[in-house]
Amino acid sequence: MRKENTILVFGGSGFIGFSLVKMLHEQGYSSIYIGDIMPPKAPLPSGVSYLKCDITDENMVASLFKESSPKVVYNLAGFANLDSAIRFPRTTMELNVLGNINVLDESIKSGVELFVYASSAYAMNDKGSFYGISKLTSEKIVEEYYRQHNLNYSILRYGSIYAAVDFDNNYLFQLVKSAIETGSIIHKGDGEELREYVHVKDVSELSVKVMENKNLWNSSLMLTGNERMKRKELFQMIQEIIGNRKLEIQYLDNGYSHHYKFTPYSFQGTSAKKITANPHYDMGQGILECVQKVMETRELDSIDE
Repeated sequence: MRKENTILVFGGSGFIGFSLVKMLHEQGYSSIYIGDIMPPKAPLPSGVSYLKCDITDENMVASLFKESSPKVVYNLAGFANLDSAIRFPRTTMELNVLGNINVLDESIKSGVELFVYASSAYAMNDKGSFYGISKLTSEKIVEEYYRQHNLNYSILRYGSIYAAVDFDNNYLFQLVKSAIETGSIIHKGDGEELREYVHVKDVSELSVKVMENKNLWNSSLMLTGNERMKRKELFQMIQEIIGNRKLEIQYLDNGYSHHYKFTPYSFQGTSAKKITANPHYDMGQGILECVQKVMETRELDSIDE
C-alpha cells in the first residue's frame, strides 16, 4: 500500500477512530480525512482534515467521498455502546447497518481498494442483543458486497479496548474515574467474567498493519490483547494502583445478561483469525496512566473553580 494513498476514516473523532487517525499519521500517511458528525476533541495532526458527516445521510456520505477521493475506507462510525444499543434498537440499526450500506455503496462508486469495517467480539455471540445483531448483520453485508462487487474488505472484531482518554465507551477509564470520584466500584456481574484487555494504541497499530498486509484482506480478524483477567482482578489492580484501602467493591450479580462471561465465541457468524500486538502496551502501565489522567483533570477543575 503506497503511503500517499488517501484514507477516509468514518467515526474518526471517536475513541478508537481518532487513535487510528493519529497512528496512520505517525506511520507516514499524509492524506487522511475524518468523516464524523462531531469534530475531534483534540487538535488535528498535519495532513488530517475533518469533514462533518452523518453516515445515515446518503448525500453527505457521497459529498465526503467526492471531496476526499479515498483509496482506503475505515468505517468506525455508529453505536459503540451495548447498553445504549439496547435502549435505542431502531437508531442502532440505522447507524450500524443502513449507515454502513451508504458507505459501502459510495466505496463501490469511488473505486475504493479496501473497505475496513470495525466490528465487535459481540458479532460472534448471542449475548450482544441489538448491538451484536447490528454488527453481525453488517459483517454479512460487507462479505456480500465483496462477492457481488469485488470490494476488498477486512472485518476487525475489536475486544476490550482501553486508554487514558475520557470517552463514554472507554469502560476501563470510566471505571477508574468513578472509583476515584466515588470511592467505590459497583459491578452488575459477579466479577468472574473474563476479558482480554488491549490498549487502543495496540489495536490502532494492528488496524494499520491489516490494511498494509494483503494476506489479511477479505477475512475477519479478532483484535484483542494479551492481558486476560477476571473483572475482580481488574478491580483489585485498580485498588492497588490508586492506593485507596477504603475503595468499596460491590457485586450486584444482575444486569449482566447481555454481556458474555468467559468467551465471545458462540456457534454463529464467520470464524476469525486472532491477532495481537507484540510487543504490547502493559496493562498496569495503562491503568496507571488512566489514574494519572483522572487526577490531573480533577486538579485542573479545582484550580478553575
